[in-house]
Amino acid sequence: MSGYRSIFNKDLFKDEVALVTGGGTGIGRCIAHELASLGATVIIAARKMDQLTATAEEIRKLGGKCDTMQINIRDPEKAQELVKAIVAKHGKLTCLVNNAGGQFMSPASMLSTKGFATVVDLNLNGTFNMCKAAFDNYMSEHGGKIVTIVAECRNGFPRMVHTGAARSGIINMTKTLAVEWGPYNGIRVNCVAPGTIVSSGMKNYPPDVVEMISDYDWMSPSGRYGTESEIAASVVFLLSPAASYINGVNLAVDGGSSLSKGFPEGHDLAFNPEGSMIPAYVGWPEGKDNVHNIKHVDAPPKVNALLDKYKKKASKL
Repeated sequence: MSGYRSIFNKDLFKDEVALVTGGGTGIGRCIAHELASLGATVIIAARKMDQLTATAEEIRKLGGKCDTMQINIRDPEKAQELVKAIVAKHGKLTCLVNNAGGQFMSPASMLSTKGFATVVDLNLNGTFNMCKAAFDNYMSEHGGKIVTIVAECRNGFPRMVHTGAARSGIINMTKTLAVEWGPYNGIRVNCVAPGTIVSSGMKNYPPDVVEMISDYDWMSPSGRYGTESEIAASVVFLLSPAASYINGVNLAVDGGSSLSKGFPEGHDLAFNPEGSMIPAYVGWPEGKDNVHNIKHVDAPPKVNALLDKYKKKASKL
């Protein structure tokens, strides 16, 4: 098995220790692979250890350094304990990637107060818990870099008001922390806001939702959805010295889809994915033959159909 093919310098994170929450699957797994391929000691943490163990084994087989730890980011005490354990074992924590989170689809009119509070607690409060733990136990004295995965929600988030509210809160919190924590040995705090990314996270949505998503790729000027590798690369960039003067930003990685206002029916300016798809960056060893590396036998059939659709498109690049 060949290693992850990052576009960045192989020794970029040689002396870094990076924590990736939600690092066992999907985008988090890809971020962990890329950071490890660049020399970082990576700690992946989540609630389910089986997924973490599998990803850690993948990384180690490729020659990377990866540790696993369990965490429920909603518990501030556990967050503090996690960072203390990382610093005790590895001597430092220079990078934090807040990737853990979650949501479900529901119109606001049908959303319960409990459902709203649960998603806000997980995403917004959980992110703050991890940032505060990193600050308290290492970064306030030594500096560091924090990147949080949010969502592209600048125009609202219909059918997901709970996660839109939480992610918007994170974006504003990121700006505040950048101002307050910048003077502490140059801590940098930024966000990455993915558009629609075809990843294993699709397994968590009902088939009808996946079908709806699969019909909307025309909305992106890129003519396609994004790859896990493109999100991972944006995170790596913000953690790297190349972004040393970037602080408090929310970087949209959505192929320009948040700017689209066209309609597919009878519209001369509708995007044509078959003819205008911008080439994808794919760091997985399988490359174009398995552009997302995420087809699962236990995934709903329509999820795998969507993945096949994009693999076919990628083969034309």
